[in-house]
Amino acid sequence: MSYPSKPFPATTPQPASGQTELLSALSSSPQDCALFLDIDGTVLDLAEMPDAIVVPPSLPAALDAVSRRLGGALALVTGRALAYADALFAPFRFPIAGLHGAELRGPDGSVAKAETTAAFEAMKADLRRAAESLDGVIVEDKGAAVAAHYRLVPQRQTEVEPIMEAMLSKVGPDWTLQRGKMVLEIRPASADKGQAIEAFLSMPPFAGRRPITIGDDVTDEAMFRVANRQGGLSVRVGSPSDTTAALTLPSASAVRELIAQFAV
Repeated sequence: MSYPSKPFPATTPQPASGQTELLSALSSSPQDCALFLDIDGTVLDLAEMPDAIVVPPSLPAALDAVSRRLGGALALVTGRALAYADALFAPFRFPIAGLHGAELRGPDGSVAKAETTAAFEAMKADLRRAAESLDGVIVEDKGAAVAAHYRLVPQRQTEVEPIMEAMLSKVGPDWTLQRGKMVLEIRPASADKGQAIEAFLSMPPFAGRRPITIGDDVTDEAMFRVANRQGGLSVRVGSPSDTTAALTLPSASAVRELIAQFAV
């Protein structure tokens, strides 16, 4: 594969459209590429409630076909729990970084997971009680992480923010507050999507390949930075005003179209 003569810039206020460049990079030398995909908002359309997302029937098999073309160098990198992500794409099981990397299943099937604490479990119960008075706010228990979604009631952000900050103070420095699209999440501080990408790139068949990272949210910026540092391609889905990604795709449907084209 022909690599860029210059690294991608650290910041890209107006990323270029990526459809043609991505398909060319993947098709010209698939053995040199490693593909890392976020799920919600990237390969699947966002939904108002966490459990309301829809998986197009053809997508799991298309992802499997892409993985085979890449010699297995495809991984899902998501804020979802590993088990939930597996259920979305059954019967196929891909390498996955779940909970922003707090859960990681490698290509050999081995799984590493962050452990919760008694304080963290107690905090989740406190959060559920605090959210009872906030109609429309949904608490999602992910195991080693917990999220408060306010997509149904965006005006509640000013109420959710201080509650989540107070909850974070209950569990100590091993946890951090992650902001996303109309969601606030408390997750292990030791994990982020960039670290997950680096972990995969140390394992075969990902090792030595050019990382191509595609995501739609601020949580994906960490993996964009890794791709940029390593001469790969970073792609933000949507119309972001501020991103380190070098390229953009307009929507999750455009990502699925790219997957379908490359899967053939």
